[in-house]
Amino acid sequence: MNDERPWLNNYPNGVPANVNPDAYPTLVDMFRETFDKFRRKPAFSCMGKELTFNQLDKYSAQFGAYLQSRGLEAGDKIALMMPNLLQYPIALFGALRVGLVVVNTNPLYTPREMRHQFTDSGVKAILIAENFASNLEKVIGDTEIKTVIVTSIGEMLGFPKKQIVNFVVRRIKKMVPKFEITNTVSFSDALSEGKKYELKPHQGTPDEVILLQYTGGTTGVSKGAMLTNRNLVSNMQQIRAWMAPFLKEGEEVALSPLPMYHIFAFSVNCLALMSIGTLTVLVTNARDLDSVIKAMKSYPISLVTGVNTLFNALVHHKDFPTVDFSNLKVTVGGGMAVQRSVAEQWQRVTGCFLSEGYGMTEAAPVVTTNPLDGTGKLGTIGLPMPSTYVRVVDSQGNILGVDGVGELQVKGPQVMKGYYNRPEETNKTIVEAWLKTGDIGTMMQDGFFKIVDRKKDMILVSGFNVFPNEVEEVIAGHPKVLEAAAIGIPDEKSGEVVKVFVVKKDQSLTKKELIAYCRENLTGYKVPKHVEFRDELPKTNVGKILRRALREEEQKA
Repeated sequence: MNDERPWLNNYPNGVPANVNPDAYPTLVDMFRETFDKFRRKPAFSCMGKELTFNQLDKYSAQFGAYLQSRGLEAGDKIALMMPNLLQYPIALFGALRVGLVVVNTNPLYTPREMRHQFTDSGVKAILIAENFASNLEKVIGDTEIKTVIVTSIGEMLGFPKKQIVNFVVRRIKKMVPKFEITNTVSFSDALSEGKKYELKPHQGTPDEVILLQYTGGTTGVSKGAMLTNRNLVSNMQQIRAWMAPFLKEGEEVALSPLPMYHIFAFSVNCLALMSIGTLTVLVTNARDLDSVIKAMKSYPISLVTGVNTLFNALVHHKDFPTVDFSNLKVTVGGGMAVQRSVAEQWQRVTGCFLSEGYGMTEAAPVVTTNPLDGTGKLGTIGLPMPSTYVRVVDSQGNILGVDGVGELQVKGPQVMKGYYNRPEETNKTIVEAWLKTGDIGTMMQDGFFKIVDRKKDMILVSGFNVFPNEVEEVIAGHPKVLEAAAIGIPDEKSGEVVKVFVVKKDQSLTKKELIAYCRENLTGYKVPKHVEFRDELPKTNVGKILRRALREEEQKA
């Protein structure tokens, strides 16, 4: 067995080689057990307001009953579009209890991106923070959405905090543009209305798809990764098994600055940590570093999840060293590579090792993680999770041994069912149960893995995937542009940023004009930070633009 999985020899004591992916038939069975076990304990906290497991149980039942009263049936899709708020776990568990498929949606999406995701998935209902409803208004006519539940940032915070927060958000910061959508209902009214109905629980199955998590995958257009009960239960079990020897059930406090709509925070914080009775402290806006530090000072945080850019910003913040880190035992970085200098500084300031992991949306997401017992290795993505096989394959499909460099492929119960309505893409990505990651890596002698290079053209900005095709397509839509190519270039703050090379059709085009156009059509992190105008772009003999040549030029510059 260890010949196939040499990394097992380096597993920390107490971490099993395998987990039982069928421990719970569904995610709902898992959290029903969790609610009963930790009923009186706080499950989530946001801006100082706590929500107990009992309240989560009660409110999610009300929300689910409300959705049923609106005619939604098992298998229908609901989009959740908001930052980290108490409303998120209530809505998530409520929707799953009645058999709806959850479609996590980045609230920063532009109308164009929303239209694609909502029409591709066939969403029929949405819970959206009011801050983003004006964008929904622009596209709702092109979708099948009939049920619109609107929530405010302060809605679940209680009197008087609710009123104060909403006043600041709406009136002082003016963060809620005007919108007109007919027949909307507030989140509170949906909960009140739900009390009048009895929840009819849905009896799910292990292979039922319960989450559509959109990703560019290894190619172009954003696709919905179909994650089943079994996928998410497995990954939850794997994360739990990895952390269990170092955490105490019902006693931990975790900080979740990453948004729950991101698969990393979704599986690690919202599922795995919640399942062991952890109190998760939600940070609504992690870019507001003062609010992150305030949350760390308000609670005895024992575990932090985040991305390199956040850790980097925190260690450079003047107030960060004033936090009491005496309870901090686990820090996990994912979503993008953790830079060695950042990990070293984090450990110096907090006294806690920053454990880098690796995952993909298509693997629900965690594939590998560094051990939490002090044997983790900086610069590596750690060891594969229990019940997970990882291999390195060359371009001819040959399996490589130790130190061989090739594509990482993954097999395990967490690997998705496929891409929604895209059988051809699925067949290209999953071959004989192996998920082709498109990431280039290597396995070291001790079973630790290292990423050598990434998917050929993908750009990783602060942990979010940016696909050049999409950026180029948007820019090509500008009437003054002849052609464009996008690449990622290194950036100290966000790992990488987008740089575009543009050939003008009309010489009057300026950088400012082009970036303003991109802002209208792309989420912030996809907007190019650098624009270079060229007379021509390097191409193959069949006319395909050579992004590789542009990257090489940048490296030499």
